[in-house]
Amino acid sequence: MDTEDWNIKMHPYRSHTCDQLRQSNVGENVRLSGWVHRVRDHGGLLFIDLRDHYGITQIVADPDSPAFKLAETVRSEWVIKIDGEVKARDDDARNKNLPTGDIEIFVRELEVLSSAKELPLPVFGELDYPEDIRLKYRFLDLRRESLHANIMKRSAIISDMRSRMNSAGFNEFSTPILTASSPEGARDFLVPSRIHPGKFYALPQAPQQFKQLIMMSGFDRYFQIAPCFRDEDPRADRLPGEFYQLDLEMSFVEQDDVLGAVEPVLREVFESFANGKAVTKTFPRIKYADAIRKYGTDKPDLRNPIEMQEVTEHFAGSGFKVFAGMIERDPKVEIWAIPVKGGGSRAFCDKMNSWAQGEGQPGLGYIFWRDEDGATTGAGPVAKNIGAERTDAIRTQMGLDVGDACFFAAGDPKKFASFAGDARTRAAEQKNMIDESRYDLCWIVDFPFYEWDEENKKVEFSHNPFSMPKGGLDALENQDPLEIDALQYDLVCNGFEIGSGGIRNHLPDTMVKAFEIAGLSKETVEDRFGGLYRAFQYGAPPHGGFAAGVDRIVMLLCGAKNLREITMFPMNQQAMDLQMGAPGEVDKPQLRDLHIRVNMPKE
Repeated sequence: MDTEDWNIKMHPYRSHTCDQLRQSNVGENVRLSGWVHRVRDHGGLLFIDLRDHYGITQIVADPDSPAFKLAETVRSEWVIKIDGEVKARDDDARNKNLPTGDIEIFVRELEVLSSAKELPLPVFGELDYPEDIRLKYRFLDLRRESLHANIMKRSAIISDMRSRMNSAGFNEFSTPILTASSPEGARDFLVPSRIHPGKFYALPQAPQQFKQLIMMSGFDRYFQIAPCFRDEDPRADRLPGEFYQLDLEMSFVEQDDVLGAVEPVLREVFESFANGKAVTKTFPRIKYADAIRKYGTDKPDLRNPIEMQEVTEHFAGSGFKVFAGMIERDPKVEIWAIPVKGGGSRAFCDKMNSWAQGEGQPGLGYIFWRDEDGATTGAGPVAKNIGAERTDAIRTQMGLDVGDACFFAAGDPKKFASFAGDARTRAAEQKNMIDESRYDLCWIVDFPFYEWDEENKKVEFSHNPFSMPKGGLDALENQDPLEIDALQYDLVCNGFEIGSGGIRNHLPDTMVKAFEIAGLSKETVEDRFGGLYRAFQYGAPPHGGFAAGVDRIVMLLCGAKNLREITMFPMNQQAMDLQMGAPGEVDKPQLRDLHIRVNMPKE
């Protein structure tokens, strides 16, 4: 076949992708298109790594090729098309790290499809580059191998979730994006209505009410990969603006039913993308109160083996006057112990104490144990003041020995639990205790239904206001609100909350009473949640649901430290889209159409 006939039959841009060619293709005439990943000049021979979405193929141009002169001009990220012959590489030139590493293409014809200006950031390699530049030129940033791979892994994970949810009998339904404002714990993004002057839609913080209404409508198992919008400050595990969740709801279920439906789906998703890491087979269920006492957080990283215990009795009436005096003055005071295997050196204990002071604490009391003439002896100021008997009692309770240490946090647990949890994490990180080869998942259950708002001096919901209190209406009418638990649950993995849900409060009287305790009248409930409240009047099935954070799950499975590394087009830390220039000003005619006048704050 001559060249003219071959070109007529060939696709105008490619016969193969840059990841397809192997030794079995040697001798074939092929056409590839892609980006110039890298150009190397080896003594007259030009080597071009050609990249597309699928992979990289090495292109060779020698001085005898008609394309050589043009090949000398191409630069990084130019888009080119090449025609050539597949040849086997010499044994010593094979690249075992590349699927196409056994072959190369000797180019016969080359066409520049698009040239590229000087790049504002490198695409080749994984150099650390200023984030604002990366986000402004996100289309270039996404060409980088690791980021490109993360986005493709995200796509595969979401596809896998959908498949498993369908197999579990769930049906995918879409819920509205323009809806009514609803307090979900964050600010709404508001959308002004042109045809209803002075009124606003809100972007949904979650499909909470709609998925419950789907259950009211007689559907049994709903799910969707739902976009959610919250006008809140960004952080590493939550992007500003929007995020996605695997949202689901089920009718005629109790808590065990929901957890039993969710757990196998997410376990299998993790197992499919864990890259050899171990995944928890059966997720333990930990009560909220136990999680706070053992780990200092309701998002425990179970890869950390440290578990805290209360040791108040060993300090009551002791010679360590700081703790003993606190215990005597206030019955709420407790002393918690943070045991650290292998932490038994003064240098390590002093380092932890300095860290605590850097966190705004007066210090971090400690005991460490050493061998003195064959006897296990406690050392440090605390041990000296409480004496050998109490010191040994603490060591026995905590299961410690020579070479170990124990740190102490004191006061009202509600005020110091978070700090104690941070100390637990800090100690484990410093001693390399956290097993990076595992995904440890657990359920946190029995959350308090209400909490005390000290600033406003009132009771408020501590979690999801649409959940059912344990004990129902009877509990609301006869128990101390701050003692009521909720049928709510979180799913935690490696220290991140990756999902949350609850059994819903589907009874109108119970719903009204729950909101009344939080200071909202029946009229307010009817006004704010009218659609849901009305639906409950016409036969509401017991129902419950769950929502898993897609972005956080992908972040964990990609081993990324920031959600921007697994999101196609994220905003920056100031909630700005630098690529598209959002948020931006709009012209006056648009504002007039919406009956809006901008009232800028005074500088």
